[in-house]
Amino acid sequence: MASANSGVVFEDFFPAMVEKLGAEGFMQELSNGFRLLMDEDKGLITFESLKKNSALLGLQDMSDEELMCMVREGDLDGDGALNEMEFCTLMFRLSPGLMKNSTNLFLEALNVDDF
Repeated sequence: MASANSGVVFEDFFPAMVEKLGAEGFMQELSNGFRLLMDEDKGLITFESLKKNSALLGLQDMSDEELMCMVREGDLDGDGALNEMEFCTLMFRLSPGLMKNSTNLFLEALNVDDF
């Protein structure tokens, strides 16, 4: 997926990961990703922790402005950082394939039959 603002191209591997890992396994991987990027003292992803750890995700070439935009886009409560739920929500929003199947993934993660 390409971001029109930054020119950064993200390939959407998430649907394939969900297929391989299942919804629960995929959510665990998102949680692992959150922990890799978070500020250990604050328990949140801050601009500083994202900048410091961005190379772990291959994002070392992103500018400060691009990283700040990621934090701002995902920051739903306005505290200037991402908690785990905000991070997971942002990851879903950045993946067209996941958004398309989000209800089914959610129900699978909760072990609920189709409604």
